[in-house]
Amino acid sequence: MARRQYRPSETSSMHSSKHPEVSRLLAEDNLQFTFHKNDEDNGCTKSRDTAVMGRFICHNPKCVTDGWSSKQIAITIRMYPRREYNARVYHQRCKSCGSLSKPMLDDTYAERVAYWIKKWCGIQLEKPPHSGKSKGPHQKRFCEGCKAGHCSQLEYH
Repeated sequence: MARRQYRPSETSSMHSSKHPEVSRLLAEDNLQFTFHKNDEDNGCTKSRDTAVMGRFICHNPKCVTDGWSSKQIAITIRMYPRREYNARVYHQRCKSCGSLSKPMLDDTYAERVAYWIKKWCGIQLEKPPHSGKSKGPHQKRFCEGCKAGHCSQLEYH
């Protein structure tokens, strides 16, 4: 796997590129929301810390680790007035070298965001299944969500 020279210094990011996937899932229940571009807690009416799955690549050219997958990528989903939402996705640090990495998210991002928006809008839903088994315990020292106090695993530590 080729390494890119890009090395993020931010501890979280927003993924507006995933909005079409979220919109498609919301449309199943006749809901329309727009993506709130400002990454801020101020003004949000609902908020939920949860987790999604994805993959990280270490961008440090001196590191021996190509990357890792995670079933516990911390996110904070927020709903705002005027049918807007966003989700802050927390990055993780490489276990080998400590470099920050921004995740490549799988379908669980759109599914989890749509689930909470629907729930907040009063739609009765069954809790989504958690897929897959973790290969080990959550390591909070590498999780920027834990450091920010927004990881859903914090209650278990």
